[in-house]
Amino acid sequence: MKPFATTLIICCLTLLACTKKQEPTASELIVGTDAAYAPFESETADKTVQGFDIDIIKAIAEKAGLKIKIVNTPWEGLFNQLESGDRDILISAITINDERRKVMDFSEPYFEAVQLIALPVSSKVTKFDELKLLKVGVQTGTTGDEIASRLLGKSSQNIKRFEGTPLALQELTNGGVDAVVADNGVIDNFLKNNPKTFKTVSDASFAKEHYGIAVRKGNHNLLKKINEGLQAIKSDGTYDRLYKNYFAEKKN
Repeated sequence: MKPFATTLIICCLTLLACTKKQEPTASELIVGTDAAYAPFESETADKTVQGFDIDIIKAIAEKAGLKIKIVNTPWEGLFNQLESGDRDILISAITINDERRKVMDFSEPYFEAVQLIALPVSSKVTKFDELKLLKVGVQTGTTGDEIASRLLGKSSQNIKRFEGTPLALQELTNGGVDAVVADNGVIDNFLKNNPKTFKTVSDASFAKEHYGIAVRKGNHNLLKKINEGLQAIKSDGTYDRLYKNYFAEKKN
């Protein structure tokens, strides 16, 4: 029989050898999204988060070898969650702008957007300035909120702010507001489902915007992987296929 000490050493060495052979498990990255912005992100009856943004980040993660978990996160706390480390990635139709670049880093743009005005088909409004005396619905903290505030005044009683654009559009349906200002992707999706009741008006004053995927400031390694994954899904046709699923035609 082998001495106990020798046997113990052999067992320890064997255990170490086995441990070295095991592949390290990838860290799960938490992706925050405000699932109240169809068709970019929305929640099903069983709380599954779905939409264009969700399909895009899943495709990017697969190409980049990232393990992710999608977590529905209210818009009001989205950026704070990223800064605090409770979220690693944000994708939620987030417009890239200089103010946000100060506190977070963005991927290359993955979607071009512009504001649209949703109106009842009977409305006589033909341009943005004509909303001055009307009740306007917007989602709090969005570009629509910003431009409506510039036109009507930030504290105007005629601006009705909602937690999500779908709620603002529901208010338009109910007659509680005269118009809703929001991103074209969301408005177009609404019009597709209500073609005979509502219409859209664009305005030359509305600048083009670009959506980006956000990570914490200085997280260059993760940003590099996301950009590589984004480039990969654009190159192999995955991006175009997903775009057509939600928006009919690809924008160049």
